[in-house]
Amino acid sequence: MSYCKQEGKDQIIFVTKEDHEAPSNAELVEDDPNDPYEDHGLILPNGDINWNCPCLGGMASGPCGQQFKDAFSCFHNSKEEVKGSECIDFFRGMQECMQKYPELYPQEDDNESAPSGEAEAEAVLPADSTSSDSVSASVPTSEEVASGTESPATS
Repeated sequence: MSYCKQEGKDQIIFVTKEDHEAPSNAELVEDDPNDPYEDHGLILPNGDINWNCPCLGGMASGPCGQQFKDAFSCFHNSKEEVKGSECIDFFRGMQECMQKYPELYPQEDDNESAPSGEAEAEAVLPADSTSSDSVSASVPTSEEVASGTESPATS
């Protein structure tokens, strides 16, 4: 025989083996598309932006949340031939706000945009040296290291 037990906010339902073997008589209720608490993705059924969508990564909240909402709304509602072209000022305002909070909105590292090897070469070059010859004179080649025949300048 099944029975229920209430423990604080929880309701515990005990069922028998016979209860599990019987087909369910539960009726499923169709989802309400206008339920504001239902997950709908970025755009709600009425066309509004769902600012609570996890896909926005929390950008709609925080110190620059209003600037983000203004820029994103402008872009979403844009009817221009080049979508969002009229929203530049909103995006500029959002960017200026984000630059005030670098710990919350980190910028790309400038060294990441440099071509590969350039940052390492700058670190090896002496302060008064600018040519690539200096790099080869101060850093042994992989062949020299493997053979143990480093040039006199590096040993």
